[in-house]
This record gives sequence, structure tokens and C-alpha cells, in this order.
Amino acid sequence: MRGGRGGGRGGGRGGGFGGGGGRGGGGGGGRGGFGGRGGGRGGGRGAGGRGGGRGAGGRGGGRGGAAAVRGNVFQPHARMRGCYLLAGKDTLATKSLVPGVSIYGEKRLSGTTAGETESCEFRVWNPYRSKLAAAIYSGVAQIYMEPGSTVLYLGAASGTTVSHVSDLVGPEGVVYAVEFSHRSGRDLEEMTKRRNNIVPILEDARYPQKYRMLIPRLVDCIFMDVAQPDQARILALNAQHFLKDNGGFVISIKANCIDSTADPATVFASEVQKLKESGLRPKEQASLEPFERDHAVVTGYYKSPPK
Repeated sequence: MRGGRGGGRGGGRGGGFGGGGGRGGGGGGGRGGFGGRGGGRGGGRGAGGRGGGRGAGGRGGGRGGAAAVRGNVFQPHARMRGCYLLAGKDTLATKSLVPGVSIYGEKRLSGTTAGETESCEFRVWNPYRSKLAAAIYSGVAQIYMEPGSTVLYLGAASGTTVSHVSDLVGPEGVVYAVEFSHRSGRDLEEMTKRRNNIVPILEDARYPQKYRMLIPRLVDCIFMDVAQPDQARILALNAQHFLKDNGGFVISIKANCIDSTADPATVFASEVQKLKESGLRPKEQASLEPFERDHAVVTGYYKSPPK
């Protein structure tokens, strides 16, 4: 078994997508407690369906992509610092750290933030291509990342979501991106040539002692997208090594990878209990449908939450 993710997360279920739609970044669908499948399906399909073409297959290496569309106004997300919403629409985006470069064929929009005149480039964050974006659209209250944060990303693949986290934390933040697949790792390393705030780590997330020397300080947040039956244990091990006390975690759980015969709600409840027994404090659970079938995201703190 591998602790990292397998091949590239490339093609995905759709490239850019339009605005409009239901659940989006503002409030999102309802959030479930522990034991259910999360927050229900909520409203519509989030960001206006699957959108135009099939994207460009995120192999990471900084492709040009379509030219940025101009004349848009973006508003800071109400809960997620470093994230933006296209004014009047339900389109989630991050401000590009490397303008002019597309990572996975994502739509790029040139615009200004509310109250400012200087134009910047924003990258649309597609929830059908990123579980972290899907979590935001599903209405989670917190992802424990913001500009300046230090993030440990387990299961980085070829860097689709990592690139948006890089935008989010900005030049003052750091993303330690762990990936076991050497094929995906090559794409990840190629992308980091343009993004100095990403540290690629080609190691197995099941053995954090192998890369502890590459992470010199405790991190603010761990994001985990490693589809393994023992992913709760893997998260706990990495938290013990690298996550600061009261630091946050976000874990994506795929029910079929843990037990394909059990009801997803039962699987999610079992994983939450494992997290609690490992010294983690789950705080929130949300379904990732309709973006990902039989997936849930769980967020929380390591040890006691801050007062």
C-alpha cells in the first residue's frame, strides 16, 4: 500500500465553469454533524454545472492556457481569507501567484478586488477538480489556511489543488507537498520551479519520519487527500510529527476506499471516531456531493481547540 496518491489527478470532470448555481462559496449547503453523510446535497450544482470543455489535464508544468478575461470585480470570501468570489456570481477563485501561467487548464480572469483599481489575475477554483474547493462550496466554516500560513499537504498528486493553496497562503506562506507517485511527483516538481512557496516531498505519507528533516517547523494546518484504508492513522501520525497544538486539519474521506461494502454514513462515523481516539478533535463534517460521490470532508483541531 502507498500512503501517497497514485497517478496525476489530471483530466477531471470538467475544465472551467461558469458562475451562478447554488451551493457556492458564500454559505453553501447545510453541514452535517458526525455520523451522517455530511451536510446533505444542498441547492443546485454549485458553480453552474460542469462548464465548457474538459480542461487541459493538470500535468502541472505551467501551461499557458486561455488568455485571462478582463473587467471583473472580485470580493474577498466572507470566511476564507485568501479566497475570492466573482461579484454577482458563485465563482470561487484565488489570486494567481504567477500571473500568465495556467496549471491545469483552469479559467483565468483579470479583474480587481472591491474598492481597488489595480488589476490582478485570478484563477477559477473548480470544485469538480479539487476536493478542497468542493469543501468550501459545501459550506465548511473553516479550512485553517490563510495568507502567511504553513500547510502540510498529504497526497499532492500533480499539484492541481496545491497550486491554489500556494496562491492562498501567498509569498509569506509555505506549502509542504507530499506525494509518493514519482510520475505525479515530476509534474509537481516542474510546477514548483515557478512557485517558490511550495516544497515538493516525494515520500510515502505513511512514514513521516522519512521526511521530518524537510519540514523544519510545526505547521498551521494539514490537508489530507490520501485514499487509503488507514488514512485516519496516517493523518494522526503526521499531526504528531508536524502539526502545532491547536493547529487545524482538513481530511477528505472516500468511503469506498475504506470499506466498499458498508454504508458511507457508517464509514464516515467510524473514521471520525478513529480521529478522536488519535488525539484529534473533529469539529465539522460535510458531504462533498454533488462534486464527489460518497465523499465527505472532516475538519477540526489537533488536541484542544483554542479558547
